[in-house]
Amino acid sequence: MDPALKIRAMAIRMLVLDVDGVLTDGNLYFDQTGKEMKAFNTRDGLGIKALQHSGIEVAVITGRKSNIVSQRMAQLDIQHVYQGREDKLNAFEQLLQITGFDPKQVCYAGDDWIDLPVLVRVGLAVTVADAEERVKQQSHWITTREGGRGAVREICNLILAAQGKEQPIVDKILAS
Repeated sequence: MDPALKIRAMAIRMLVLDVDGVLTDGNLYFDQTGKEMKAFNTRDGLGIKALQHSGIEVAVITGRKSNIVSQRMAQLDIQHVYQGREDKLNAFEQLLQITGFDPKQVCYAGDDWIDLPVLVRVGLAVTVADAEERVKQQSHWITTREGGRGAVREICNLILAAQGKEQPIVDKILAS
């Protein structure tokens, strides 16, 4: 791991995620009745749970509003969920007030222009392999996987590895 990236990842106390394009593939799926559907990666969910069990908070800020997102975030026990927030910076500032974290203690993962105001303010700015080019240019790290296809798990693993928490989790799983 790049030493500068490791230093940034070691300071992280909260991961904030965009939904469409990061936790999902960014496509909008509708059934014949017009009901919206989304697909979430189960490995991303396990990575989120590993972060939470390691004392790292996870939050979501998304520009769209969806019952599906509410349901999935409840399953993952994510307490801070901001939906329908196109002004992501405002939501981010509210989140910092509530949690008391400094922006340098936050990793934010986004994939499109709407995420740029937050990405340029955090300690670790991350994007996914299929993100918009300007977002890639403003990020400290780019995953090898695309959004909705395990990119969030890569981010979780990066943070856990930098903080020396990944191997103890694997050891505990192997011992059970």
